[in-house]
Amino acid sequence: MIVLDSNLLLYAYHSRSPHHSKAHAWIEQIFSEPNPIGLPWQTISAFLRISTNKQLLGNLYSIEEAAQVVDEWVARPNIRILTPGDDHWRLFRRMVVEGQASSVLVSDAHLSALTIEYGGVLYTADRDFARFPGLRWVNPLT
Repeated sequence: MIVLDSNLLLYAYHSRSPHHSKAHAWIEQIFSEPNPIGLPWQTISAFLRISTNKQLLGNLYSIEEAAQVVDEWVARPNIRILTPGDDHWRLFRRMVVEGQASSVLVSDAHLSALTIEYGGVLYTADRDFARFPGLRWVNPLT
């Protein structure tokens, strides 16, 4: 399963991003394939939070427009919303402790644990994920 980090979605939907063309083409490709794609709530909420923040990205989306984008994603038959299961704390704790994740990296540890829990591969443009033991991750933009 492909698990998506929010940065790839933000690049794909922000036409002024230097990574827009490559990220947009890649997202369009994987969304059109039958393979399952995992969208953690964390990824969805980060997309909503950042894409509607006028101070960060200018006037990218209203909250209604951003919610419509998410509606389109979750309506796809290959999209799976990922939620933590019974073993999540054990995995999350391991990512935090062994990955030495504190402060802003705790969110990355959480996404890593969720990806491992689902047996997925995290797709992200963030190299910080290399610190998490047992996480399989790929930067599709390189």
